[in-house]
Amino acid sequence: MMKVLKFGGSSLADAKRYLRVKEISLAAHEEAGAGVVLSAPKGVTNTLEALCALAEQGKNYEVEFANLKHTLTSIAAELSETLDNFDSDTLNAFITTKLNELVKHLQGIALLKCSPTPITAQILSLGEYVSVNIFSAILSAHGVKNLIIDPVEYVVAEGDYLDSLADLSASRARFADLNADAETVVIMPGFVAANEDGEKVTLGRNGSDYSAAILAACVDAECCEIWTDVDGVYNADPRQVEGAVLLDKLTYQEAMELSYFGAKVLHPKTIGPIAQYSIPCLIRNTLNPAAPGTLISHEASSKWVQVKGISLLENMTMFNISGPGMKGMVGMAARVFEVISNANISISLITQSSSEYSISFCINEKDQERAKNVLEDAFALEIDNHVLEPIQTKEHLAIVTLVGDGMRHSKGLAAKFFSALAQARVNNVAIAQGSSERSISTVVEGRKAKKAVKVIHQNFFSNLHTIDAFLVGCGTVGSELLQQINRQQEKLLQRNISLKVFGIANSKAVLLQQGGIDLQSDWQSLLKVSEQKLDTETLQKFVHEQSLVNPVMIDCTTSDKIATQYLEFMEAGFHIVTPNKKANTMDMATYNELRQVAQTCNRQFLYETTVGAGLPVIDNLQKLIYAGDELVQFEGILSGSLSFIFGKLDEGFSLSEATKIARENGFTEPDPRDDLSGMDVARKLLIMAREAGLAMELDDIQIESVLPESFDSSGDVEQFMANLPSLDEHFAKLIGDAKEQGKVLRYVGSIVDGKCAVKMLAVDQAHPLYAIKDGENALAIHSHYYQPIPFVIRGYGAGAAVTAAGVFADVLRTMPWAQNI
Repeated sequence: MMKVLKFGGSSLADAKRYLRVKEISLAAHEEAGAGVVLSAPKGVTNTLEALCALAEQGKNYEVEFANLKHTLTSIAAELSETLDNFDSDTLNAFITTKLNELVKHLQGIALLKCSPTPITAQILSLGEYVSVNIFSAILSAHGVKNLIIDPVEYVVAEGDYLDSLADLSASRARFADLNADAETVVIMPGFVAANEDGEKVTLGRNGSDYSAAILAACVDAECCEIWTDVDGVYNADPRQVEGAVLLDKLTYQEAMELSYFGAKVLHPKTIGPIAQYSIPCLIRNTLNPAAPGTLISHEASSKWVQVKGISLLENMTMFNISGPGMKGMVGMAARVFEVISNANISISLITQSSSEYSISFCINEKDQERAKNVLEDAFALEIDNHVLEPIQTKEHLAIVTLVGDGMRHSKGLAAKFFSALAQARVNNVAIAQGSSERSISTVVEGRKAKKAVKVIHQNFFSNLHTIDAFLVGCGTVGSELLQQINRQQEKLLQRNISLKVFGIANSKAVLLQQGGIDLQSDWQSLLKVSEQKLDTETLQKFVHEQSLVNPVMIDCTTSDKIATQYLEFMEAGFHIVTPNKKANTMDMATYNELRQVAQTCNRQFLYETTVGAGLPVIDNLQKLIYAGDELVQFEGILSGSLSFIFGKLDEGFSLSEATKIARENGFTEPDPRDDLSGMDVARKLLIMAREAGLAMELDDIQIESVLPESFDSSGDVEQFMANLPSLDEHFAKLIGDAKEQGKVLRYVGSIVDGKCAVKMLAVDQAHPLYAIKDGENALAIHSHYYQPIPFVIRGYGAGAAVTAAGVFADVLRTMPWAQNI
């Protein structure tokens, strides 16, 4: 028995590729004899289609014709220079004859203003006939006996001229007369057959795979090998899904499901003939012949036992036929599908409501207008009499399908499938599952289809968790965060966490990069020249174009403007991570709305670093409240800046000296008045109070500034720093008075009896805040569970490194598995 090998696409791009095909074919021929099916040289069929269209429109097609001629003759010329004994004269004469026939056909089409389908079939198959003659000349030059067979004489088909189906029984009878000895390589053009009248027809675009399967079935081949430009069948399109896995084996049924729902490496019709006659089929790579490929047979894979792959069928339109006439009326559904069938329109998916009130189906969008016309004509009476409602259509859809024989025996796969879609915020327009339970399909918006495939692949085939970060604010904390991410990216990837920064923004522009920004590059210069402005619409468009599954907006600014956009970003599908206190200290209505939108949109709103920088303050307080505890009293040093300054006062420094040192070491804001006013501490305290369940506004907090009301704090920063020594004597007295009582001054935020205050306190050694200085934060939580000794959280609460580390920790909590903890 011979092997049947099919080659096409980039395998036939130039003379060198044809010679590689020769080597592969002869290796197979030496083992068992070979039958070789060839497609047209790369790009030729597309050019022929374009020529037909131009001729129909009466447009000039000389440029396209010249390109076609150059493609065909250049391959012949290159082979003539490369091979001895290559019969270029005969080949060129054949090409010239075919091109002359083409010219006559195109002239006729131009006169008719249309291309009759029998003529179109002859035109579109030109490339395959040239291809087999090129290959035959190569074999002859090497002294290899070969025979070109014309499928018009052997393959019997029925149906449309441009999309026919083979009659295998009739074709096998004709192949019984094939006279080729074991030494002869049989060569057959793909894509072509003949109808019962002997007219040439084609088997549909990319039908050469089907031709190979037909040949294999008709000669009882040992196997059928489909040689492509990929290593085999992947569980998802590797061009769309990072980490797509090569499958070792597929059953015929699995291959049929994958090909039907859009797996481009397989032609849907191919599986039928090889499955019917139990012929193994190998999908292999011409550019990598050593790769084992994917075997399609009755043998199931032992490696991938549950789910085999994810396929995507794009450019779909859904029709919905509904109305009271659908319920209980026998034959109504049959009429619908008969009308569609008579129009020669293929239905990809069908679903019906349990009430029988409606039935929906999907077709390719190119057939939408024709389908709607024939349905409205067929059911005009029912629609006019309101037995049926007007026919509804939904456009720009896609069908995502999960395929695997093992799905029949595994529980929870459907739940996992739909949970994955929910994770990526992809809505199901319709759902369908066959009785074989070998596949489950969902109809989704076309613009979200690739994102759907990516997130399903992650959940079923990969342990990789993705975080798609967008940073706003690349100042002190933001820049430190980027450095930390850069240092940790490789280590995180080793733990199956892919963290990439896709966007960096400042107040002027945003830098967006496909595939993620290289944080070791000079991204600062790229950001400076970027003219793209930051807004929700821009980022949302980028996320959709890149099919990002888990986008996270990181706000490292102190901006009110960015904070007011959190709702928009969450509604657009972004998680929010921020050390910015502005959003959580706006009015109580906004505070509640932020949480409501986060819950409704299934997004994370994380702000651990708004209080205590890197300390786990918010998280621990929330857990106490969720566990049924209740806050009785709270007091804490919430400002690392003031902790540092007041610690220096303990050491004998004056207020002005301590503030200057703190500013020079980066412990304060660029303008120290932001810290000394107490407003920053008040905002933190308000967040704590609200997290504890107290409904209050910023105005409800009693704020005592470090700076006395009599002090003139006006002017710029330098003027302020110059005036500050005038307070040194005042503070020296306060510190001295406290010291006489064995106490120290601390700036404390407190919640007592539901009232909040921030002020200076003198505390003794027994107080939990006595030893807190040098930039440390400390918080003492008195609750029903923690008394009389409070729950104390202590650690450094100032500095870019600890704040960025806290933000980083929040970013990692946006991973899907972390969200479910």
